[in-house]
Amino acid sequence: MPMRILPPPGAPRVLAAAQLCNSLGDGAYYVCSALYFTRVIGLSATQIGLGLTLAWAVGSVTGVPLGAFADRRGPRGTAVLLAVATGAAVTSFLFIRSFVPFLLAACLYATAQCGLAAARQALLAGLVTPGTRTPVLAHLQATLNAGLAVGAALGGLALQYDTREAYLAVFALDGVSFLLCALVLLRLPGVPPVPAATSGGPRLAVLRDRPYALVTLLNAVLLLRMPLLSLAIPLWIVSRTDAPSWMVSALFVLNTLGVMAFQVRMARGVTGLRTASRAVRHSCLVMLASCGAFALSAAGSARAAVAALVVGAVFQVIAEMQQSAGSWQIGFDLAPAHQVGQYQGFFGTGVPVARTLGPLLLTALLVTWGVRGWLVLGGVFLVAGFAMGPAVRWAERERAGAADAPRPDAAHAVAVAGLSGGAAQPEGAGVSATPP
Repeated sequence: MPMRILPPPGAPRVLAAAQLCNSLGDGAYYVCSALYFTRVIGLSATQIGLGLTLAWAVGSVTGVPLGAFADRRGPRGTAVLLAVATGAAVTSFLFIRSFVPFLLAACLYATAQCGLAAARQALLAGLVTPGTRTPVLAHLQATLNAGLAVGAALGGLALQYDTREAYLAVFALDGVSFLLCALVLLRLPGVPPVPAATSGGPRLAVLRDRPYALVTLLNAVLLLRMPLLSLAIPLWIVSRTDAPSWMVSALFVLNTLGVMAFQVRMARGVTGLRTASRAVRHSCLVMLASCGAFALSAAGSARAAVAALVVGAVFQVIAEMQQSAGSWQIGFDLAPAHQVGQYQGFFGTGVPVARTLGPLLLTALLVTWGVRGWLVLGGVFLVAGFAMGPAVRWAERERAGAADAPRPDAAHAVAVAGLSGGAAQPEGAGVSATPP
């Protein structure tokens, strides 16, 4: 198992170590944050929901410019700074006792997290060859789940003690974990920044890339699976089934262990855009079966409900691993090599969008509509998954057309070289990475 989780030596393993550092703290944070915000800070459930919704909305908007900043200034230095900023945001929660400071800290946390994700992807793109990015990301995902599992266990100890000091220790641990992540990232070699285009083309080109926007939108719909395990399924188990409440934690453990054990294997067959689109399509068929199994858990005895929930959770984790592997390949392959940061920042907005809108949509759909809601949700996943293939092909055609057209800055460089009698320097020549 450890060797299956660990990526190859070198930059991938250092990235995994950084991932492990902050995921340990995040696992504890996710388990304890709601009780900390209510019992220690003294916020109401409405204030927490409003604050986090606004924070992730802000984070989804700032991910693109922070990704573009990573492209222009160097992804390693940007990732280190954003890891420190995330740790500072988490640490600031230790001193907050009212709503407005909580909202400001939550916005800083979400902004830094979204920017850090984009900078890390740009850093990975600069250090790992295109053919190995998806396998490396699979290793990183397995490492992430391992860290979250251990962190959740530590958070469980805090819940067991249920004291102010225990919750404060969890938030201090999460803050320190991001500082350790920053120190680990410093061990990576620098990736040269890409200078901004001197003429022609917008600074944030991804915002005008309609095919990539469609692919990102479809991916955001598929990421609505994220709040299922943390919110919708627990509410479904408690309100609509006769299954025991301990099934909530059992399904979480099943999902975590499944990703740790099989994510790398699931990603092996994804080697290009065709196989990535097929993986996403297959994941939605499996997700439809998962929704059907969860719907069946509302009928019958407690034992039948447990069996249906386990089957649904197994299908769900398979779909999650297939969709993750496919989306990683799609998000990277369709991004221009010189704008990976801003494109990944845009593609990554699906995560905060799912965190922002998912709880409201899924709660209304599943808890209110019941079995019909599960069937509607399965149909939504199916439509989005089958639409991904045509959207990817459209983006491929647009990318091929853009590659055939001369870039304005390149034409300018050739003209200058001809006038001066010298050879034009390749893009990025003579530019060194900004030190972190």
